[in-house]
Amino acid sequence: MIARAHALLLAGKYLTQVRQYDMAYFALAEAIRLARETGQTQLAATGVVGLCWLLLRQDRFDESETLAVQTAAEIEPRMSEATPAQLAVWGELWLRVAAAGRRNNRLDMAKHARRMAGTAGGALKREHTDFPTHWSAFGPVTAEAKAVEDLALVGGARGVLRRADDGPLSPKAVQNFGRLSTNNWGRHRLDVARVHVLLGSHQEAMDELVNLRQTADVWLTHQPMARRVMADLLKTRKRTLTEDMRSMAAHLGVDG
Repeated sequence: MIARAHALLLAGKYLTQVRQYDMAYFALAEAIRLARETGQTQLAATGVVGLCWLLLRQDRFDESETLAVQTAAEIEPRMSEATPAQLAVWGELWLRVAAAGRRNNRLDMAKHARRMAGTAGGALKREHTDFPTHWSAFGPVTAEAKAVEDLALVGGARGVLRRADDGPLSPKAVQNFGRLSTNNWGRHRLDVARVHVLLGSHQEAMDELVNLRQTADVWLTHQPMARRVMADLLKTRKRTLTEDMRSMAAHLGVDG
């Protein structure tokens, strides 16, 4: 049953990524059920993290927030005794709360959730990845990337660029803090691309998109943010488009 729960969780995460939401919901819910039945609390909580992300993708913000808060309360670890995997999953649940609160205009809840995620990240000291006890990387770098994402959403463009080059997200911090997961790194660099467009730095935005196409091509085509960045670039670009720009627009299915 545990192996089946792992397989369903993997399927649910993939199906969410490719927007097959009905099948993803079934897979994740079944994975959570099986994990609970076999006493695998950590695995069940990991499934809830995935289910909350699915609910976010469907704009079901209240449901995502409520589920994440309830689960975080159920599994809240003692900081002095918690394993890295327990801290990581607990921190990820608070990231889901923050994302739901931000999108649902519940800013006080989002700020509180970011602080809780930061607490979990700080307790870990560096990014933690230990499949299958924890399915994705979490730590101080992830917590910082998500805080920067909030800054991007409220238009703090120069702050995004400053924090992207300094602190836990900077290239020089990798040795001390570790790296973001591939998906979180991609989302973070899309935030950077977006603020470059807002500041009129079109070539810098394109450099970010081109780098992501080279390293995560399939992932990029499933990102609405990538299409929005490209569409905004096309709308605001006053000079002739470069070959890279025309190629990227066609790749993402964005009309010029």
